Order: sequence, then structure tokens, then C-alpha cells
Amino acid sequence: MRDKLKYFLLLLLCIVTHAAFAQVPTYPNNPNNPNPNYPGQQPGKRNYNDTAVVKPISADAQLDSMRKKLEHKRDTVVFSSKFIRITNEQLLKDSTHLLPLDTGLTNFENYNPLLQPRDPKIYLGNTGLPERDLLFDPSRAIGFDPGLHELDAYWMNPQDVSYYRARAPFTDLSFVLGGHAEQLFKGTYARNVNPRLNIGFNLNFLGSQGFYSSNQVLAQNVSNVNVAGFTWYESKNKRYNLLANIIYNDLKAPITGSILNDSIFKVGSLDKTTELVRLPNTYENWKGTSLYLKQTYYIGRIDSTKKEKGNSSILPTQRVAYTLHYDSKVYNFIQNDQDNYHVFPDYYFESNFARDSLTVHHLENTFSYSFYLRSKNPNAAKNEAKLDVGLTQDIYAYSQFVADTVLDQYGNRVNGRVKEQGSSFQDITLKGKVSYKLSDRLLLEGDVQQVAAGRDFGNFLYDARLTVAGNDKVGKIILEGYTQNASPPMVYTDWISNHFIFHNTFSDTKTNSLSFNYINEPLRLDLKVQYFLVGDYLYFQAQPNGIDATPTQLTSDINVLKVSLGKSLTWRRWHFDDYIVYQKSDYQNTLRTPQVYNYASFYYKAMFFKVLYSNIGMDVRYNTEYAAPSYAPGLGQFYNGPNVTFSSYPVATVFIKGTIQHTNFFVMYDYANQGLLSPGFYTINRYPQMDHLLKFGVSWLFYN
Repeated sequence: MRDKLKYFLLLLLCIVTHAAFAQVPTYPNNPNNPNPNYPGQQPGKRNYNDTAVVKPISADAQLDSMRKKLEHKRDTVVFSSKFIRITNEQLLKDSTHLLPLDTGLTNFENYNPLLQPRDPKIYLGNTGLPERDLLFDPSRAIGFDPGLHELDAYWMNPQDVSYYRARAPFTDLSFVLGGHAEQLFKGTYARNVNPRLNIGFNLNFLGSQGFYSSNQVLAQNVSNVNVAGFTWYESKNKRYNLLANIIYNDLKAPITGSILNDSIFKVGSLDKTTELVRLPNTYENWKGTSLYLKQTYYIGRIDSTKKEKGNSSILPTQRVAYTLHYDSKVYNFIQNDQDNYHVFPDYYFESNFARDSLTVHHLENTFSYSFYLRSKNPNAAKNEAKLDVGLTQDIYAYSQFVADTVLDQYGNRVNGRVKEQGSSFQDITLKGKVSYKLSDRLLLEGDVQQVAAGRDFGNFLYDARLTVAGNDKVGKIILEGYTQNASPPMVYTDWISNHFIFHNTFSDTKTNSLSFNYINEPLRLDLKVQYFLVGDYLYFQAQPNGIDATPTQLTSDINVLKVSLGKSLTWRRWHFDDYIVYQKSDYQNTLRTPQVYNYASFYYKAMFFKVLYSNIGMDVRYNTEYAAPSYAPGLGQFYNGPNVTFSSYPVATVFIKGTIQHTNFFVMYDYANQGLLSPGFYTINRYPQMDHLLKFGVSWLFYN
């Protein structure tokens, strides 16, 4: 509308200008003649001797000329984050829902996937190494599971990809530098080819040499690469949507078997990079590619809503969807060292090296239909019912290889790669979801997933949730319960490698849960109480006085109570954010998690030089003592080994972070209190954790 008005005003200007400067006859005796003695004019006669004949220009031609001049001028529009909208598959699950780009500083310094305030991990010493959850958080997945998850935090999945609607090309570059110990780079580029088609890509690098052992050994360096190309297309009539991405992952994590010095914090070391490790040239390497394609089509009436802060939604009344997902993943364990320090319990094929690999191919086809009933005014947010029904076909093929000595064509014994086992199968899963929103204050939801045929027949996940909301000051309550039956992962039942061979029959794991969640945004309060009852729990434990990680199933039920509280306080420019978790189990030595975990952030908001908005403060993490788990190299599993409990002290990080124009940055001193309370700490048996480290991070946003 503004462009049309601009051209209309230009048209009026051209017409007025044309009339003002048109050539008209002059008369010397005319009092209105501006110049009666103009050369070449004769008194009393009209002058027809002017040889400059001007052809009149039409108004349309003048408008085209002015438009051309304007279009070749430099654009005076200053693009910013308000021209960018972001979404993901979850937000597009039930409707087309867009959010403004987040350019704030909240949680900006917590870039590390292992140190998220509400999802902390324990790991083997530095970023990029095997990890697992610190707190009890059972998986809700059903169906086939290889059972290898120690590098999941660094893996990019199709659901992790974001999609954009960009009125200008958008680039986000992030870089974190922690010396040789840690380097991280993330890049995102997105642009709209036209108003309906957006394309882009992600490029992530993670490198780390860690804090211990020789940094001259290349095999001891973390090297992770994630690459994704993505596109989102929405038809002009808003009925058809296409999400597509292709992803490549390559993760390399050194498996050193820990350093030889088990008293590193007592004896100390002049140069920790010179500390010897048990396996200097051994590592894990995960590689994988995936293709993801999701198409949705809206049938019938389409509604739209507008919300605050630039949020918007397009709501269908009927929808059909088809999802195609192909994934190929290879898990490699490469041992290039002799086991001089008895890291492995035994060997079955080769004593000096190992080439274990598991390759899994997965093809998923999902068909779904959704039906929505709502009032003609979608902004009323009441009397809305939804029904989703779907069917998923999962086709799997896996093969497992080891290195062994074989005879070549000449009868010589050589090292070769031998296939030990393989299989292919499929699962058919029925899915259904129903929800009813009586008003914007009452919502009832139910979710059903049932494997109806295939290898994992009988697996299910039933979930129900009730949301009751008051006014803005009262907050809302979410009541949820679910029951789950899941097959044992492959690593527990059928596994062949150089150091571990398992052939077991275990029962399905049953998990039942109830939770109460109270959220009050004005008070910035989040309280959640969860209860879990877990039957036939699966875990790894060591043989008596041994280092064997053996799969074990607990026949007794486990009761777990988990209470978490998040609260934020503000006084003038001072801010305090706290998140505390208490969890208690009747099998605490089996689950091996701390009873109390706390994350606190205390910071001061300031404005420097009227342009630099900044936060200055400190983050503190703390958990109580617990029996530390051990790690099994060659198997990729954390297990219950020796009953070792380490002292626990707070870990503090001092930081300053700020933003100026399109740039966010932070400078932080991680583990700043090292030497004040403790010289160092452990979370995994025999694997010392990070040292104090100065880090610098920056994020640049470009909108052109």
C-alpha cells in the first residue's frame, strides 16, 4: 500500500511539473508576460520561430521513468530481526506457526549442549566426548533402538532443523574459542527465493584437544561436523506445505581409557597435556546421512490468528500429511593400541586392535489425517476439538562387523573385516491424538502410539494431559500421566564386538509416570513434581571385582520422585535465576544420580556508552555426592562399576555478555573457583573433568 501511495504522489508531481514548464505563447503587451522583451519575439505577433519542438510525455511514461530511477537507487530500508520469522517441525505440526527471531542474551553463555541449566550431562572430561544425563529422565521412544547414545548430544537430527521466512537474506555466525581445549563454530544462512520458498543451510564444527594427555596425538582430538541443507515451501493459497532437509554428521570422539594418574588432583602436574593415557590412538567415529521430506495439505476452510509480539498462526480445518525419512548411520569403534593397562575385559577376535562397526539403515513412511472443529472466530480460542490419526511404517536393516584374522587367496593369514550378524525387519505403528479445548483456560489432550505389527509388536506409549489456566496472575496447572512399554535395545540382547558379546533374552521395560506442573509467568515461577514407577529396568553393571560391563535387568520395581523448582527474582537491575531439582529413589545405587542438583545465575544489567547493553554476573552449578558410574570403552556404555563416591563442590563461571547492534558476545572464565574450594572434580570414575578456562564467544547476525 505504501509503494502504491508513493507512485501516486510521484504521478501528481510529474503532472504538476509538466504544466509548470510547458511552452506557451507570450505577448509583449500582456501584463502577465514575465519577460516582454524576450529576444526573438516581435511585438504584437505570436512567435512560431522556436525550432525546439517538445513532444508531450504521457503521465504513464513519466511514472515509469520515475519508478526506474527509484528502483536503481540504493534501498534505504534498514533490515533487522523483525523481518525474519522462524519455525520448526514441531511448530508446524498442527498449523503454520511463526515466531520472531530471538536475538536476546538469555542463556547466551550456555552454548555447550552438555551444560544446559535444565538438562545437565556428565561426560568424560571435555566437550565432544561420551556423555549421559545427570538427572533421571527416561526415554519415551518405542520400537527398535540400537542402544548407542553416548554421542547423541552432538548429533543433528531432522527435528533439530529450523526453517525461516526471511524478507532479506539472513546469516547467523557464532564462534566460541577456549584455546586449544575447545573451539566451536556454527553458521546458518537462509533466504527467500520468492515469498513462498525459503532455502538455507547449517554448518557446525566442534574441535577439542581437552585438558589432559598429549596434544600432539591427533587421535586424541575431538572433531565433529554437522552439515544440513533445508527448504520450506508454502503455496500461495496457504494450503500446501513442504519441509525438506538433508543432513550429514561426522563425529569423532577419542576413547583414551582415562589418564594413568588416578591422583591428578592430589599429586598435581606441571603440564597436564603431558599426562599419559591408557589408549592414545583409540577413538569412536559415528557417521550418518539422512533425507527428510514432509508434505502437508490443508482441506476445507483455513483460519488465521494474530497474536502479540509478532506471532501468527494459520489454522486448517482438515489436513493430510505424508512424511518420508531415510537415515543411514554407522557406529565405528577403532582400537589402534595394545591393551597394556587392561582397559578391556577380554578379546574375542584380535588382541592388539579392533575394528568394530554397526551399520543401521532406516526408512520411515508416515501417513496422517487431521480433523479440526472450532468456532468461526479462531481468536476466540474455545470449543476447539482436534483428531489426528496416522500410520507409520519403519523398515530397518542392520549389519555388524568385526576385524578378524582370515586366510587370503594365497593361504596367508591377514587381518580382515568380517560380518558377524545382520537382519532386516519392519514395524507398523498406529498413532492417534485427540484434544479438546473448552476455552483458552481448559485443554484436554490424549496421545496413543501402538506398534501393531512387526519385530517390536506390543510396544506402546499412552499419554494424557490436562491443562487448567487461570488469569495472567494466577498461572496455569498441567497434569500429565503416561504409560510405556518398550523393547530392550539391541546392545542388551544381541551384540557382537571384539571385547563384548551378548545374547540375552530380557522382558520389555515398563514405565508409568504422573506429574504436576504449576507455571506462573508473572511470578516467573515453575514448579514440577514427577513420580515414576519403572519395571524391568535395564542397566549395565560390572562383574564382582571385574571391569566387565554386563547387561542386567532389575526384576523389582523402581520408585522415583523428582521435584524441580525454577524461580527468577528481579530488583532494579539485579537479577537472580535459580533452578533446583530434588530426586529420590529406592534404588539410588542402581540409578546413580545425585539427590540434589542446583543451577543459579546472578547478574547485573547495565548500559555502557548508550549503545552497549550488557549483563555482568556469575553462574554456579552444584550437585550432591553420588556413586559415580564407570565407562566401558569398546561398548559405549556407562555402567555401575566400583562403588566410588567423589566429593562435590560448586563450579562457578564468571561472565560478561553484551549486545551492540547485530552482535552478541561473551567473555567467561569457566570454573573460576578452581583452587579455592577444590583443585578439580570427577563426575565419572577415573575421568577427571575440565580445568579453569577463559572463553570468548561472539554471534553476528546479518540481514542482507
